[in-house]
Amino acid sequence: MTGRRRAILITGATDGIGLALARRLAGRHDLLLTGRRPHEAVAALLPAGALYGQADQADPLTAADGIAALLGGARVTRLDNAVLNAGAGFAGDPFAELPERLRTVFDVNLAAPMLIARRLLPALEAASGTLTLVGSTARRGAPGFASYAAAKAGLHGFARALGEEWRGRVVVQIVNPGPVATAMHRKAGHEPGPAQRLFVSPERMAAMLEAAIASSRSPVTLSFLQTTRATLSPLRREAQL
Repeated sequence: MTGRRRAILITGATDGIGLALARRLAGRHDLLLTGRRPHEAVAALLPAGALYGQADQADPLTAADGIAALLGGARVTRLDNAVLNAGAGFAGDPFAELPERLRTVFDVNLAAPMLIARRLLPALEAASGTLTLVGSTARRGAPGFASYAAAKAGLHGFARALGEEWRGRVVVQIVNPGPVATAMHRKAGHEPGPAQRLFVSPERMAAMLEAAIASSRSPVTLSFLQTTRATLSPLRREAQL
């Protein structure tokens, strides 16, 4: 997947894995980045040359419209890769979780990616591109994160179904990262304690994510177990976008 500049969209690109991936790909490809904050609040963080559009996935329809406008404004009709990475979650007793928080978790992690994927189909199909949905190993059931686990499990199912629907037109993959040392846990109100020593850095996870995208495999699980040379080799670490 080398030899020319590719048009790549990354959502949730203003911090964590998304920002680390954008920085890895900067300079080699034409990047279209989105996040929930306005451009003036994140401009200093973003790689030079990247185009940015505000798209708060807590409002799925507005986010999808914003991403479509970003592509239209940049006259992007062919999209090689779309990495739908944005996510949100809250820690706590699922029976104490407020309805508005439940709605936010499902909107950001499931409804928005579904609407955005539909908007991206023409550009992805024109380039025989790849749609990468970033899930989570939490989908298996994570204590304290019931709604987040449910939303990511739904995203996993959506990816598998969409892969069949779009077979021969667009590659659809679901990539499930394990715990990453980002601010997400703090924002979610979760204190991981000593286990945090096993969390993967955003930069390391971005490298594994890049390799997973290049492999076109699905589903793929990425965690600290993949940080050794032996376990990374099936993902072909040398493969780059």
